[in-house]
Amino acid sequence: MVTLQIAGFDIKRVMIDQGSGVEIMYPDLFKGLGLKPEDLSKYDVPLDGFDGKTIVSKGMIRLPVQTRKEVVNVDFIVVEAYSPYMAILARPWLYAIGVMSSTLHVKLKYHTKGGVGELLGCQVVTKQCMVAAIRH
Repeated sequence: MVTLQIAGFDIKRVMIDQGSGVEIMYPDLFKGLGLKPEDLSKYDVPLDGFDGKTIVSKGMIRLPVQTRKEVVNVDFIVVEAYSPYMAILARPWLYAIGVMSSTLHVKLKYHTKGGVGELLGCQVVTKQCMVAAIRH
């Protein structure tokens, strides 16, 4: 669980998921960024949710995601589903910035033009989101 800049705004509760193949945006972030349905491009491939249910997306939108100085344009699939997270970043983003992650240390390291960048996660927020997901 990290805080990243998405579309120029600091967004908390972004989950990094090495097992997912697509980046996901949830309704709270979509609305919070002031986006509208007409901003979406068509994306009609069904997704499998964490609970095993199939989720139909609302569409896809490309937005910049910034980690300090590194900016990567990410194609987010927008879904109408409950989540304690604002967004999920997955393998395409991880590969684009060359991330090495440590779940034990709740830390990501990645290559930058000036050396090595680092993102620290927050174990407390991660636990709170897990509890919220279980309760829901």
